[in-house]
Amino acid sequence: MALGACARTTEPAMAEPVVLDLDLSALEARHGGRLGVAVATEGKRAAWRGDERFVYCSTFKMYLAAATLLRVQSGLERLDRAIPITAADMVSHAPVTQPAVGSTLTIEQLMKGTVEVSDNPAANILIREMGGLEPFRAFYRGLGDTITRVDRLEPEMNRLDGDKDTITPDQSTRNIERLLVSADTPLSPASKTLLMRWMTETPTGQGRIRAGVPVGWTVAHKTGTGGYGPVNDIGLILPPTGAPIVLAVYFHATADSTDAQREAVIAEATRQALKALGHG
Repeated sequence: MALGACARTTEPAMAEPVVLDLDLSALEARHGGRLGVAVATEGKRAAWRGDERFVYCSTFKMYLAAATLLRVQSGLERLDRAIPITAADMVSHAPVTQPAVGSTLTIEQLMKGTVEVSDNPAANILIREMGGLEPFRAFYRGLGDTITRVDRLEPEMNRLDGDKDTITPDQSTRNIERLLVSADTPLSPASKTLLMRWMTETPTGQGRIRAGVPVGWTVAHKTGTGGYGPVNDIGLILPPTGAPIVLAVYFHATADSTDAQREAVIAEATRQALKALGHG
């Protein structure tokens, strides 16, 4: 008898996720604009316009920090490397870099500033230091993401121009799962800890995903705001018990809506997405 025939085993097939209903048509109709949502947790997913493109605005800065952390892990970068900050680096919204003009900030300080308070020059500097937009594109492709576009720097990348600098909610949740949930994440425990700390401690977006989760739940997230309608929030929701929940919400609101109204839509979309998963 051939021993090889007995020794071979078959790998178990991966179970397909259960796709749940998430109908946000009434929320869209009530507030106008276009809303894209994707949510995922252990074996369950739901989405509304999940495969449509949305301009991502500053939500990309979470991915930029992850890409930089991978460079640190590979020895191509150092957390403590000091970068000179110059007046030529300055563009709008520079709460961390503007006070540092004429001095230096470390790579770690630049990442913290771009994730926690969405500093635009910090993001541009990090992209420059990794070699430009092409290495950043390669980071997404390394995650298996062939969808996300990387075309421009801050602040131009916020401007709607076809498919430039866009992502889909479905793809964003897959990226977050790979980086922050999956056992095969390319991030080391130390890198993941840093990124999660910045995403949890950010003071931005209090009225967005955070406003839509039950009291006592933790949210690690990154906001993005276009200034002319787009208001976004993506990240990881950690219930007191049970599996983490990945959520991406992209809302291109009407130009005449207020910031508070736009954020309230994200909070309500969060509540409805959690309800679709069986929470609440």
